[in-house]
Amino acid sequence: MKTKLSVSVAAAALAALMLAGCSSAEDPTTSASPTAGATQAPDTAALMSAANAALETVSWDEDDKGVPTLKFDQPFSVGTNAVRIIKDGDGAEIHEGDIVSLTYTVTSGEDGTVAYSTYDSGTSEAVTLAQNQIDPVLIDNLVGAHVGVTFLYAAVDPSSTPATSVIMAVKVANAVTPLERATGTAVTPAEGLPVVTLDSSGAPSIKTPSTKAPTDLVAQTLIKGEGATVKEGQTVTVNYTGWVWGSDGTPFDSSWQRGSTFSTPLDKSSLIEGWVTGLAGQTVGSQVLLVIPSSMGYGDKDSADGAIPGGSTLVFVVDILAAS
Repeated sequence: MKTKLSVSVAAAALAALMLAGCSSAEDPTTSASPTAGATQAPDTAALMSAANAALETVSWDEDDKGVPTLKFDQPFSVGTNAVRIIKDGDGAEIHEGDIVSLTYTVTSGEDGTVAYSTYDSGTSEAVTLAQNQIDPVLIDNLVGAHVGVTFLYAAVDPSSTPATSVIMAVKVANAVTPLERATGTAVTPAEGLPVVTLDSSGAPSIKTPSTKAPTDLVAQTLIKGEGATVKEGQTVTVNYTGWVWGSDGTPFDSSWQRGSTFSTPLDKSSLIEGWVTGLAGQTVGSQVLLVIPSSMGYGDKDSADGAIPGGSTLVFVVDILAAS
């Protein structure tokens, strides 16, 4: 069983990796790592230089199964998040926007203990190399590298007193470039379902029939993609828009309107049941119309913002752009 400390250390590392770029969404000039060619303020440059120098003191060893072990002087601390490439891979080139599958260990800079390891869980972590989804320092270092690349990622651990850092020993096991929109063979939908219209960019709108909503889940393929079959537990990247059945056609949520795709594990701890059941078994490249009864959606309570009344049947149009 993991201790509370181990969970805290692992959570700090993953939060930094996944969310550091999001904290500056309202101020796009602020980031943990400047882009190539950008002018750094002297204090930022000094912090980055010191962090890079600290990472150079960390040694990386592997056992016969390829599991990394890190050795370093303790306590270990960096003043800003940083990456050190250990060795480039020999696989496909990694591009910005790719979904990369990572295997890693998380080590406490305070005492050198391993707080978490995907080698123990047997499950890699899929993340998208996109602005506002992952720490920009990772985008700077991984774009142009190749699948199989190994690297150290050091992040400040704000939960420790005095502040130390966590170090992740990471390998990119795979990289997938998501589609821009659903593509494949058009499928004629069953009668009585909302009629979907796409604009020139592929963004959907709907016209809901005046009949009563279905009481069972509907997962109607509108475009049959030619990619791999999506499995529960995979990380999917999608574009989607959602409406309440019987509304005036105004969506309550839309990744299309936000201008960025959405990546998420396809499991019931992350998503409503209707999404998981409706998308598992579909193929990458497909566009799927989901009609989800409240029992497989948000239940009988109003949503916090009031956009979804309790007991609502939901309608989604989902483009499945990648799965890994």
